[in-house]
Amino acid sequence: MPWFVRGDIDGFFGLALDNFVQLLLIGVLCQTVLGFSDALLFQRILPGVAVSLLIGNLFYAWQARRLAAATGRPDTCALPFGINTVSLIAHVFLVMLPAKLAAEAVGHPDPARVAWQAGLIATVGSGLIEAGGAFVADRVRRLTPRAAMLSTLAGIALTFISLGFLFRTYARPVIGLSTLAVVLLTYFGRVRFKGGLPGGLVAVALGTLIAWTTGVAPVGNLAVEGAGLYLPIPVIGDLVEAFLSGHMLTYLSIIIPMGVFNVVGSLQNLESAEAAGDPFPTQSSLLVNGIGTLAAALFGSCFPTTIYIGHPGWKAMGARSGYSILNAVAMTAVCLTGTLAILAWAIPIEAGMAIVLWIGIVITAQAFQAVPREHAPAVVLGLLPGVAAWGALMAKNGLRAAGLRIARGDAVFS
Repeated sequence: MPWFVRGDIDGFFGLALDNFVQLLLIGVLCQTVLGFSDALLFQRILPGVAVSLLIGNLFYAWQARRLAAATGRPDTCALPFGINTVSLIAHVFLVMLPAKLAAEAVGHPDPARVAWQAGLIATVGSGLIEAGGAFVADRVRRLTPRAAMLSTLAGIALTFISLGFLFRTYARPVIGLSTLAVVLLTYFGRVRFKGGLPGGLVAVALGTLIAWTTGVAPVGNLAVEGAGLYLPIPVIGDLVEAFLSGHMLTYLSIIIPMGVFNVVGSLQNLESAEAAGDPFPTQSSLLVNGIGTLAAALFGSCFPTTIYIGHPGWKAMGARSGYSILNAVAMTAVCLTGTLAILAWAIPIEAGMAIVLWIGIVITAQAFQAVPREHAPAVVLGLLPGVAAWGALMAKNGLRAAGLRIARGDAVFS
């Protein structure tokens, strides 16, 4: 199995875009919602994120190469890995923000640090659950029909990934439809560009060029204040202080369901990878997932990591193990140099969203293709909760944007 193939470039752009969006979300929420300083964000949180992404991506690349050697199949694709979006939101709004407000209420001199420490403890708890789940999850996976695993995954892919980016495609049609055409021609139509240029590279370069020529880019103002070199430093003292403060017990009702959610999501992605032809071992895959989250907390990140959705899409692109290595190197460089704001200024999300849309399409299609035909009704049933949740979210967001309130029984929610 070669270290890098042409398809790894395509896979890298897609996975890196996904990770990049999570980093942007971390930056925005930490500074606007939690009021974290630049020093806390760039010198503690992002270096911790770099450590976790480096551990996971390099391990899953090695794991793919090992599986390829054992099976004699050089088309083995590494499991994608990154920060869990749902846990990210939950940690910000259900753990760190309440901790900050409670600290402000009692007049604590540094409520932002209290919030950060609460997030560290929540991440430790999530990592322990993920690592512990590695020893029991394989039995759960064997007992659960594939249709049950893949259909719920497809519901998320169809709605929260595909439809969201589809709307953005038509919101910026010149960029969105042009890059989508490149992706569809390359991966559905098997069209090859002269010189062997990867379709993902062409799509991102074309989208960036159009964005700059049409005025969509640059995005905002160029901010270089955070640029520098920030090496990861263990935050053992803050972890000990957080444990002694009782944050683990206070937010246990959030930590446990989020940890279990991460284990179940990783199981679904492992099943999706096996359906695509790559049977990775459950125990070691989940164990390293948990180790990555624990390492994140040890070095200052308050956000869990997870095995990502999208393996069948990356595999269909031709990605193998190299895309995971490239993602590890690129994300580490961004997190350790404080250049996140510069990249966000230069490369708009629209330039690469067609690749993510493609991933959602492939995952949804797999839910029907990789199960017995008689299980198709079960797949449709499994899609419905994701579709309903996305529809309800869109309706609520629309009402809130209009300044209306949502009534439910005797309660009224703003």
